[in-house]
Amino acid sequence: MEDKGNDGEQGSAEVSTSMLNGVEFQEPYVGMEFNSEEDARKYYVEYARRVGFVVRIMQRRRSGIDGRTLARRLGCNKQGFSPNNKGTIGSEKKPRPSAREGCKATILVKLEKSGKWVVTRFVKDHNHPLIVTANGFITPGDKDKKIEELTKELERQDQLCAAYREKLISFMNNVEEQTQELSEKTQIIVENLRKVESEVQKNPLNRKSWGLT
Repeated sequence: MEDKGNDGEQGSAEVSTSMLNGVEFQEPYVGMEFNSEEDARKYYVEYARRVGFVVRIMQRRRSGIDGRTLARRLGCNKQGFSPNNKGTIGSEKKPRPSAREGCKATILVKLEKSGKWVVTRFVKDHNHPLIVTANGFITPGDKDKKIEELTKELERQDQLCAAYREKLISFMNNVEEQTQELSEKTQIIVENLRKVESEVQKNPLNRKSWGLT
């Protein structure tokens, strides 16, 4: 199925649904809310499956304070252009067909203060045919399937790294607090020793009792 929508970028006032195999499914729109980043990703992947394209997980913006994800961009896997799609001059090798065609279809979701993930940009139109089988599943090549699997694994590893980073920061803060506490205790001991030494030096009787004469 080829998407022939006239308005590529949808606004919050434009909410449309599609009938795919007798099932009504609402396409994403600006202002649409999700409870989590994962919910937004799953929704767009399901939308892509019904419409007929493969999702590529793209850019992410993180917080510089705690490393949390603040925004995430997803798009069609044919977005952009392959860097090696130009053949070599004077070579018998033919250029490999590019899996990317400069498609602009994309969605951007951001984490709001309310804790909700909100769609802030949605580009609907694709510049290539969209393929849906009779059961509603797309039929990408093995390469596209592998890319999707690896992308999911990278996403999982990214989440693990964020969790480890948070634990490391907590550990370092704890070490810093303990170091500061130890330094303060050491300073108190040194000051007490200096006071005792000063008292001994001032009073000869104390010097005798301490065996210093």
